[in-house]
Amino acid sequence: MTSRRQFMAGMALASVAPSLTWAAVGNPVAITAAMATDGTFLIVGLTAAGEIAFRQPLPARGHAAAAHPHLAEAVAIARRPGTFAKVVDCATGDMRQTITAPANHHFYGHAAFSPDGEMLFTTEQDIVSGQGRIGVWARAGRYKRVDEFASGGIGPHEILTLPSGNLAVANGGIRTHPDTGREKLNLDTMQPNLSIFSPSGGLIDVATVPAAIHQNSLRHIAATADGTIVCGFQWQGDPFAAPPLVAFYKGSGELVPAQFSDGATHGLDGYIGSVCTLGQGGFAASAPRGGCVLTFDETGAQMATHRATDVCGVTSFPQGGSLATDGFGNVFDLEMNELRVKNTHGLAFDNHLVSLS
Repeated sequence: MTSRRQFMAGMALASVAPSLTWAAVGNPVAITAAMATDGTFLIVGLTAAGEIAFRQPLPARGHAAAAHPHLAEAVAIARRPGTFAKVVDCATGDMRQTITAPANHHFYGHAAFSPDGEMLFTTEQDIVSGQGRIGVWARAGRYKRVDEFASGGIGPHEILTLPSGNLAVANGGIRTHPDTGREKLNLDTMQPNLSIFSPSGGLIDVATVPAAIHQNSLRHIAATADGTIVCGFQWQGDPFAAPPLVAFYKGSGELVPAQFSDGATHGLDGYIGSVCTLGQGGFAASAPRGGCVLTFDETGAQMATHRATDVCGVTSFPQGGSLATDGFGNVFDLEMNELRVKNTHGLAFDNHLVSLS
């Protein structure tokens, strides 16, 4: 396969159509998938005030989108085990392109751009082997696939580009197969981990979920400027058990569990929907099945439980704030000790808010 360096050298002048910047579409701080009251699916940009900066149609329900760091362009990834992604011009609503997973691969719902926006990284499964893969696509070549590398585990879900330019991959550990949909095929042997890679795919570090709670599937991640990664889990084991569902990685090859308040994990139904840093310091994790958002200080100690039905999307933005969304169209101002409705829209917001930072 042609290397990324060779490909980019040969394609320096080739590009998809030029895009406007995010400022031209209302200066959103985050994007999200949503469903309108008529049942149509959308990609939506939200401002820091919780207002809608833009809304453009999607052909099917989205899960998460990768936002280009500079241009008003997003790649909406099909829900797992989907095999397509849509390149959306957020200024016009045009579906510029469909990205199709290679034969015997499927996507896992998340993707991330390189800091310069030239490369897109997608989480995938090799269906035959069951192993996770990271697909590498060059925007300058109309999202031509130029490389791939092992994800470091099974079931890679969320992928982040870290402030250092390295990549973080949440390997959930769960094997599925398109023939059986979302059925989980390896719960007895799953081994979730967080894997850190260089931009070229070199493995830098692995932090594995302890064997005693190996059924704690690592699904979602967010990072601070210093490289601390907050991790959100979805428990696949004994429903009466209540392992810690949030942990932190600080570059030591270890996942340090959050310090939950007494009994806090028992009301979460084993499920964290999304995680984020907080603009004023600390971290947040949404638990839509538990109807709440949990906040943690910089040491990982739980500070508050904010109640809100079906709240899931959480994110922070560079201006210093954080937002949350729910399935009833509410956009919340999220702070360490407060969750307050900022705006309400006639939409059902989907699981994730993707920051444009």
